[in-house]
Amino acid sequence: MSASPTPFGRVRAPNDAWLARAAAEDVLEPDLPIVDAHHHLWQRPDHRYLIHEFAAELGSGHRTVATVFLQCHAMYRAGGPEALRPVGETEFVAGIAAMSRSGQYGPTRIAAGIVGFADLTLGDAVEPVLAAHLRAGGGRFRGVRHSGNFDADPVIGNGAAAPGLYLREDFRAGLRRLAAHDLSLDAWVFHPQLHEVTALARAVPQARLILGHCGGPLGYGRYSGRGDEVFAAWKRAIAEVATCPNVVVKLGGMMMRLAAFDYGTAPAPPRSEQLAALWRPWIETCIEAFGPDRCLFESNFPVEKMGIGWVPLWNALKRIAAGASAAEKRAMFAATAAREYRLDVAF
Repeated sequence: MSASPTPFGRVRAPNDAWLARAAAEDVLEPDLPIVDAHHHLWQRPDHRYLIHEFAAELGSGHRTVATVFLQCHAMYRAGGPEALRPVGETEFVAGIAAMSRSGQYGPTRIAAGIVGFADLTLGDAVEPVLAAHLRAGGGRFRGVRHSGNFDADPVIGNGAAAPGLYLREDFRAGLRRLAAHDLSLDAWVFHPQLHEVTALARAVPQARLILGHCGGPLGYGRYSGRGDEVFAAWKRAIAEVATCPNVVVKLGGMMMRLAAFDYGTAPAPPRSEQLAALWRPWIETCIEAFGPDRCLFESNFPVEKMGIGWVPLWNALKRIAAGASAAEKRAMFAATAAREYRLDVAF
């Protein structure tokens, strides 16, 4: 797409009035079980997304049996040792998970798995932080997201302070401690950094890595107008990451970074057919490289809600997977997530 003033790369509150302009869609394959492998919960100055808001999405359509919460700097502790402050997020989400188990918010097991943050560059010293998360999680803590995404273009917006985080030996030492607890790493990088994920997976083969958002293809800033070039480079890198048997990939989460649809200037949200067409080359490439048993569909809500609603988002993902067998769909939409996050859920 061409360059635009839309602030891609920055999370913003959904525009409910704009979302309401979307054409109504029936839920496709309503009986297909879904384990949403990636969503957030938060209370921010401009946006609240807690159990009531998420339960409303879940009740609007699609058979979501369970979800996995992903770290998003929500409710970190205000004081105490800095390394332990992120444990507040796990405490917060464990409470919401307990509320969900009451059944008062619908049948979905919200936050059946919790992925928080621990500074893996602490190396062996990360051990007490992991222990605190495990205690706080009430049996739901499943891993850590320590983001390595960095790009030199200041327009992009980074999650890491510098490039090369996953290449550092102190980080790898912390990852070994994580793996010793059978906890996974949610790896988040931009597409030019995918080689760092490959190197990390090979350096710590006992670790389980879950690659976020199709490997982070970028389509704005200095990458605007370079779609073919980006796709070719990303595809080569994805194929290399896929040679690492200890890596799986999440399918989705590209509304903001890929910038294939300009939700800031469009008169209405895309229909599921439109989004499926935009995302299909990326998602199908991931499925071909990793295989269905190593792919997990994700909502990335409420981030994706900047550009599309719950029903059309999952309809789009189902349209992309329409040619898969029943067993392959079961894997990508539920079973792979349940296995990788060790969820005790029936579907």
